[in-house]
Amino acid sequence: MTSKLIFALNHMVAPGLEPAAFFALCRELGISDVEIRNDLAGNAILDGTPAGVIRDLAAENGTSITSINALQRFNEWNDTRQAEAIELADYARDVGATALVLVPVNDGSGQADGERQRNVRESLTALKTILGDRGVRGLVEPLGFEICSLRSKREAAAAIADVGGLDVFRLVHDTFHHHLAGEPDIFPGMTGLVHISGVDDPAVGVADMRDPHRILVDAGDRLDNVGQIRALIAGGYSGLLSFEPFSPAVHHLADPQAALAQSIEFIRSRV
Repeated sequence: MTSKLIFALNHMVAPGLEPAAFFALCRELGISDVEIRNDLAGNAILDGTPAGVIRDLAAENGTSITSINALQRFNEWNDTRQAEAIELADYARDVGATALVLVPVNDGSGQADGERQRNVRESLTALKTILGDRGVRGLVEPLGFEICSLRSKREAAAAIADVGGLDVFRLVHDTFHHHLAGEPDIFPGMTGLVHISGVDDPAVGVADMRDPHRILVDAGDRLDNVGQIRALIAGGYSGLLSFEPFSPAVHHLADPQAALAQSIEFIRSRV
């Protein structure tokens, strides 16, 4: 089964690296797929670097940009969101990215039954045209936090089907958020990307886990990344496993290449 594992790096593994250094890190690890972000200060995309420059830097290092992470509050559709979506979709197309990650509202609003389903369908209907016209896939990422307006992959999958969006949209299976949501179904056939990170702090309860707890996957992992990956593969998933740790402990590693190589080897040895 290990031969099916294809790893990717989200720029969140080393957010302090400039794009050229990040792509070089991928090359040194033998990783050919990356996720770039639009929320890293002093870095592409926020610093205004043209898409063509980033595309060329990636190509020089033998890397392909699989996604931009992310259109935030995607399920709160308004004129501002539409403008953001168009700008990011244009950038994704021009940088050669295959997809744009779509992150839901995560502040406790928009959670009411009926309201949240309606909001998702409204947004997906609009995004289907914006993304489809540019040849960019939308990756819907439910978040497991109790305050999130879209926690359930089942609800997301139903909304995608209802708007006729199967040609444009897929789900993100994030191992951290899947564990927090407590939803047993994994939808491997609807999954377009998997985000992996671990939590090994024994003192934090599941309901209190937050992004800063998210480290590289190791033997102390409490999220059962190995079990989740095994289940996804058994269900037919053959796509990317993208490292997305948010812990400052990971961001400040002196040798991220060695730490990532160790985590990759750990996962390969157990899946």
